[in-house]
Amino acid sequence: MNKKKMLQMNFAKDWRGGERQTLYNMMGFRNAGYDVSLLCRKNCQLEIKSKAEGFKTFAFKNIFGAIFFFIFKCRKYFVLHAQSSHILTYAVFTKVFHGAKIIFTRRIDNAPSGKITKWKYLQADKIIVISEAVKDVIEKFVNEKVIVISDIGIEKKLNEIHAKKLLENKKINPETFIIATTAALTKDKAPAVMLEAIHILASKIKNFVFLHFGNGPLELEIAELIKKYKLNDVYYLMGFTENVEDIFSIINIFTMSSEMEGLGSSVLDAFLYHVPVVSTDAGGLPELLKDERGILCKKNSPESLAAGIIEIFTNAALQNKITTNAFTYVKQFHSLQYITHQYIEVLNSL
Repeated sequence: MNKKKMLQMNFAKDWRGGERQTLYNMMGFRNAGYDVSLLCRKNCQLEIKSKAEGFKTFAFKNIFGAIFFFIFKCRKYFVLHAQSSHILTYAVFTKVFHGAKIIFTRRIDNAPSGKITKWKYLQADKIIVISEAVKDVIEKFVNEKVIVISDIGIEKKLNEIHAKKLLENKKINPETFIIATTAALTKDKAPAVMLEAIHILASKIKNFVFLHFGNGPLELEIAELIKKYKLNDVYYLMGFTENVEDIFSIINIFTMSSEMEGLGSSVLDAFLYHVPVVSTDAGGLPELLKDERGILCKKNSPESLAAGIIEIFTNAALQNKITTNAFTYVKQFHSLQYITHQYIEVLNSL
């Protein structure tokens, strides 16, 4: 059996932080000499981007195709790496057929429940989590030790022309002070808290705009609140944006209002591009922003979030200190090589 033959597995429909990390993991393993393939949902962004990077992909319209693949095609792999609890289920239940080692990376900090869920977690040969916050949740659930391996931050050349075009489309002056977030419009990201914070901010400072990149089920609710608070010229819903990282070439502050957050990989992008971060203290975010790498605020507190933004807005020396600390940290502890090495140590122990 070739111990360097592995299958990465992520069956999500969307392109979010977890899917980007799946691709980064694949790149790291390939650089280290592993033969890496991907199992994913057909026509999803992960499939498209993985193919563009030259990876062999096995994509299916529904989970039944994936189950067939597990049963009949997976004996050739030494290890299957599940990047979500959903795909772990089918890898575990078909293990009698493929016999591969299974590792599972858990990326969210909400507490799982149920005997079947606990059983399938324990069938994985190794459980990996991306932050100490997630570790606390999962160790309580499975009553076993799990391994912390964080997310990867990769710096790339940003397309400032693309970013400025986004402003132009909304008729925003590029000289305006820009605050932004990249977050799905879902309950765990607490977009209403963000909107309330910007409402408070607009009553205290002028000449700024807030750009919210992302979509989700709460979009209509947030759009109505924007109208209610008369923030149409301040708060812009930008929707899903391809190559959203380009915005870090033009924004002045990056902020997150999350109620739950496994880690917050978009914060790593802000670190890489020297953009100061103001965030709630949800999940793994305090781990990233400690030691003066950002401003931490109480979750579910618009007042605290607004105050944190003002603190950065009015203090250039603090901005420089935070961004310098953050850049040094992300380059040392979240590089592709550093995180991949930690995963390889786990694989070597199987």
